[in-house]
Amino acid sequence: MPLALLALAVGAFGIGTTEFVMMGLLPDVADDLHVSIPTAGHLVSAYALGVVIGAPLLAALTARMSRRTVLIALMALFVAGNALSALAPGYDSLLAARFLSGLPHGAFFGVGAVVATTMVTPERKARSVSLMFLGLTVANIAGVPVATLMGQHLGWRATFLGVSAIGLAAIASLAALIPHDHTHAPATGLRGELTALRSLPVWLALATTVAGFGALFAAYSYVTPMLTGSAGFAEGSVTLLLALFGVGATAGNLLGGRLADHSLRGTLFGGLASLAAVLLLFPLLMRAQWTAAVAVALLGMAAFITGSPLQLMVMEKASAAPSLASSANQAAFNLANAGGAWIGGLALSAGLGATSPALAGAALAALGLVVASVASGVDRRRQAVRPTEPASPGRVIASHVPDQPGALHR
Repeated sequence: MPLALLALAVGAFGIGTTEFVMMGLLPDVADDLHVSIPTAGHLVSAYALGVVIGAPLLAALTARMSRRTVLIALMALFVAGNALSALAPGYDSLLAARFLSGLPHGAFFGVGAVVATTMVTPERKARSVSLMFLGLTVANIAGVPVATLMGQHLGWRATFLGVSAIGLAAIASLAALIPHDHTHAPATGLRGELTALRSLPVWLALATTVAGFGALFAAYSYVTPMLTGSAGFAEGSVTLLLALFGVGATAGNLLGGRLADHSLRGTLFGGLASLAAVLLLFPLLMRAQWTAAVAVALLGMAAFITGSPLQLMVMEKASAAPSLASSANQAAFNLANAGGAWIGGLALSAGLGATSPALAGAALAALGLVVASVASGVDRRRQAVRPTEPASPGRVIASHVPDQPGALHR
């Protein structure tokens, strides 16, 4: 695997840290800016909104730029957003800075995934994507807890200055390690990217992402009340248990990348089926503390087995112009975050019990399997009806007869 994947992973680590650290800093930010915790929660939503808007928009605006330049520019925007977050004088300016920080998120992962797959042989594409995503999963194990502790002891502004420093390290890594073959603009341009995005298989792949990762967030958004209310953990133990989720997610991400290089569709179907099974077992596993801890790790593993296959599937459906579709898939991940949390909340509000969000997640995972099956059927039908182009006699003769004496055969 090329060392350049390390540069992408460093950028992913910084992005993953700033995305999730706000959840742990909400009380400190709310107290410092004199707003309520629910109001401070809008800072999480502002970042997610930035991801959804920025992913397709920035990918479209930079379609004619070299991918190496795009990655460096996106990380520079990321550094600016986090530096402005650290310097924000009030709540409104911090809200705007968090939105700005989210803008480059999706496009970085989208373009980065395309760059990662072009640096390896075809049989290692999924593994290369999983190594880029490794930065995101490791952020949940190390980056977020350390950044949260930094914010609690040095002030929340220090956290965002620290994340800005990670962004600067990523810029230096990208400039030093990304090959110079990626300094040329892609040949397709914006028109080719938009044409690829009009494909039905691409939209089915995006819908699979929304349903599959919606299943994760339906349960994960409410995992704390499950652990404290059903399994009987103290609130102080939850941070360690969430680190177990990160360990499971890291293992699942690496495993999914390896398996998908052998069978993309098989890994995707197997991952979604495993996710549905784990979520169905959640009410049973939450009855004892040790099984609840295992359930949290299994949730991370089953969900992230599908991460690389989903990203690669979208890119393959839009193979002629994958950057915009790949970035749109990151927007789909964030729609899954918001939609899954909303559906899980509906189950709780209906009085179905503390573990009911997991059952709602299982239903979403089953829906993801259905959509993936439909996408697979569409692919088979398209291949069956695709006409075989007849050989042109003129071209056959030309390939054997030189145009003029002394000319080389083509």
